[in-house]
Amino acid sequence: MAVRLGDTAPDFTAPTTQGDISFHEWLGESWGVLFSHPSDFTPVCTTELGAVAKLKSEFEKRNVKVIGLSVDPVDRHVEWEKDIEETQGEAVNFPMIGDPDRSVADKYDMVHENANDTLTVRSVFVIGPDKKVKLTLTYPASTGRNFDEILRVIDSLQLTADHKVATPADWTDGDDVIIVPAVSDEEAEKLFPAGWDAVKPYLRVTKQPNR
Repeated sequence: MAVRLGDTAPDFTAPTTQGDISFHEWLGESWGVLFSHPSDFTPVCTTELGAVAKLKSEFEKRNVKVIGLSVDPVDRHVEWEKDIEETQGEAVNFPMIGDPDRSVADKYDMVHENANDTLTVRSVFVIGPDKKVKLTLTYPASTGRNFDEILRVIDSLQLTADHKVATPADWTDGDDVIIVPAVSDEEAEKLFPAGWDAVKPYLRVTKQPNR
């Protein structure tokens, strides 16, 4: 079964490069990013893991825990991490799940038979502190992920979880936002005392409320 937005993220226990974990317990009250890799010792994944390691402080300031997965065992991950540090200039600083029996990959529908019957695709799941899936992305094995975009989406998810707004196309943190249609003008006057620009009755633009 595919994991859909709003579903509870499947819980699991698994070995990682930083010890055994129980996923929900490991997440605690944090947001989480679970992302998978087709295989260890592959070129695109090597660049991705280095990129994520370099963004450690950006994830931390958003209260986000990051964890990777491939269907290789932990000892192979550990060997691969040496290459990642050497070639990308940053040591891997987050856990990598060993999943040789594909139990976690299958729970999250990470193995797409039309793409390859043995390898995980490049999946991304953003999970909230309530353990609900907030975002899913699936990339082909040939295309590396843009982790700045994933950070941008997390900024939007965290903002819109606390305020009755949505973020427009190409929004980044600090830009104007949109008051959601479910909020009446009367309620908006209380929630957004600085006012808004009514481009259309359904398109009300206001300053980012947590700024």
